[in-house]
Amino acid sequence: MGMGTEMCTNEEIIRDCLDLFRNTEGNCVDVPGIGETVLFDEPIFGFASADDGLFETFRRKEVIGANYFGPYEWLPEAKSVVALFLPFSEAVRKSNKEDKTDPSKEWLYARIEGQEFISRYTAAIRNHFEEKGIKACVPALDERFDVKIENTIKDLRPDFHADSRWSERHAAYACGLGTFGLSRGLITEKGMAGRFASVIVSAEFEPTPRKYNGIDDYCIKCGVCAKNCPAKAISLKHGKNNLKCHLHVQKMKKKYSPRYGCGKCQVGVPCEFRSPVQK
Repeated sequence: MGMGTEMCTNEEIIRDCLDLFRNTEGNCVDVPGIGETVLFDEPIFGFASADDGLFETFRRKEVIGANYFGPYEWLPEAKSVVALFLPFSEAVRKSNKEDKTDPSKEWLYARIEGQEFISRYTAAIRNHFEEKGIKACVPALDERFDVKIENTIKDLRPDFHADSRWSERHAAYACGLGTFGLSRGLITEKGMAGRFASVIVSAEFEPTPRKYNGIDDYCIKCGVCAKNCPAKAISLKHGKNNLKCHLHVQKMKKKYSPRYGCGKCQVGVPCEFRSPVQK
């Protein structure tokens, strides 16, 4: 397989990325009134070919939209997409179960400072690939990254979604990491409470087999996420009302700025830290 100046396997890259995870600063933060808190457990990884037809289907309006860039638009030399899921630590997950309406301090820090850590971590992964002579692009860190949302709240439909230039969840789905749940989060073998990231590379890796056929195969439709949702934005009958969710998160942002979040649909549910259908 064409790997630039170096040859490496999926297992070698995962090993290297785990080493980078352990050595990147910012995964342990001092939460006021709480103390030192580890934000993420070690990530899991999935791989997909850049020419996988799924990436083209993501352009459809009902999926992501016309604003979406495929792997080749981010990196003309693209051969593979590497996706990763970083599970929130037990301390972060447990804390967010205590209040039924507002996010915990730990969850707020995991959402914002946690994303800052992910940015440093994925930049380190990109640099590691480039040191091996492999071209790499992290869409979330690229200046071309963009998210389009309707101009005003009054224009938003209950089923609106952001027309994003790239979607970490959809990349993870293509890379075999999991399927969507009723809350529209992605359920992995390590659950859905966590964050996703991805890197597009000019190296060819063995695609991770997708152990599913449908977009929601790992969701057991138990309805616990709907019960937990403080915005009443999820129902078994109608799915997710993105507008209600959006408005609630905006309310939390106003209350806790510069941090924000919710995550009640990701904790206290069968898919919090595992897939309820996988053994």
